[in-house]
Amino acid sequence: MSSWRYKILVEQRTYNIKPGIPMKDFLDNYSSLGLPVQKRLLEGFLGYFTSEFGLQNQVVHLWAFTDLEDRRRRRQLLAEDADWQACIAIVRPMLDSQESKILYPTAFSPIGSLPVASDDPLTAFNFSPATASAG
Repeated sequence: MSSWRYKILVEQRTYNIKPGIPMKDFLDNYSSLGLPVQKRLLEGFLGYFTSEFGLQNQVVHLWAFTDLEDRRRRRQLLAEDADWQACIAIVRPMLDSQESKILYPTAFSPIGSLPVASDDPLTAFNFSPATASAG
């Protein structure tokens, strides 16, 4: 049995934006009001994505934490923050639904600990478009 153990967890949050709400309106409000405070308090920002295929009007964002207690503590700080409350007063009415998942990396994942980094040349962390197109 391997002695490997995860040293990180990733929270995947998926928001479905209400039909009729322009995605640009949600993203503009979130990026100017919400993202700065989340980055300040949650810190482990991995990415924010919109869907191209499948369910539309959907955003997915990923946040890294050291463990569930770290997540709980940081989310509590976020909930108590006046800047965050101002943001959610604007963006929450734009949401139709929300789903959160906690993901743990496998032993071979390039994201296995914080800070996120990888020396594996065949991952997104070291991706080279020139190398990919040369094949």
